[in-house]
Amino acid sequence: MFSVTPSIDPAVIRLAPGFRALSLVVDAAPLVNPAIADEALKRACASVVAGEANWAEAHLAAWAEAFKAFGAKPKRTPCSADALRKRVQRDGAMPAIDPIVDLYNAISIRYAIPVGGENFAAYTSQPRLTIADGTELFDTVKEGEPASESPEPGEVIWRDEQGVTCRRWNWRQGVRTRLSAEAKQMWFILESLPAMPLEALHQAGDELIQGIALMMPGSRIEKQLIGEIG
Repeated sequence: MFSVTPSIDPAVIRLAPGFRALSLVVDAAPLVNPAIADEALKRACASVVAGEANWAEAHLAAWAEAFKAFGAKPKRTPCSADALRKRVQRDGAMPAIDPIVDLYNAISIRYAIPVGGENFAAYTSQPRLTIADGTELFDTVKEGEPASESPEPGEVIWRDEQGVTCRRWNWRQGVRTRLSAEAKQMWFILESLPAMPLEALHQAGDELIQGIALMMPGSRIEKQLIGEIG
């Protein structure tokens, strides 16, 4: 089993006191039940249309305030969970992308929580949640072509030694570490603020674990709570 030990810069905690996250490490077995993800995504979209947990809007509002704290404009670049849920509210559904991506998007939509999924085999060091100085490189796609850009100084980013893996905390993931169902070393990060009950955070993590176990029987999965735990 490979090891992932994400670290959090204290400066990030000062921006968003009470930030905590679940880190899931998955030594993935072959995909045998992709329909599990399709069903999960449909259920998640239906839950948004029908109604949601009474803390969901407060959690998304807290993320908007956290984004404002480091200079982002959440209406233009919202947290990933807010972006997904607004799309579902507008369209009533989410198109399929990839079974493992669809599964973690379903958890994000259902629980109003940013969820990142990464191909850890592409990492060059352990992941760090930190503050950008503006010189880091982020690989992306512009007009259909590979491109590089840099975050704004002061922006919250996930990174490794090679560069940025996710901009604006959880707004946009990079190409290099993009996850698909073919990956063998998967890392997921479910990020929450105090407006989301800790019990709900664990429920979201357990639901993702259950989905992976059903889709990829024989996968080995480890869960760790990180951040401000007390």
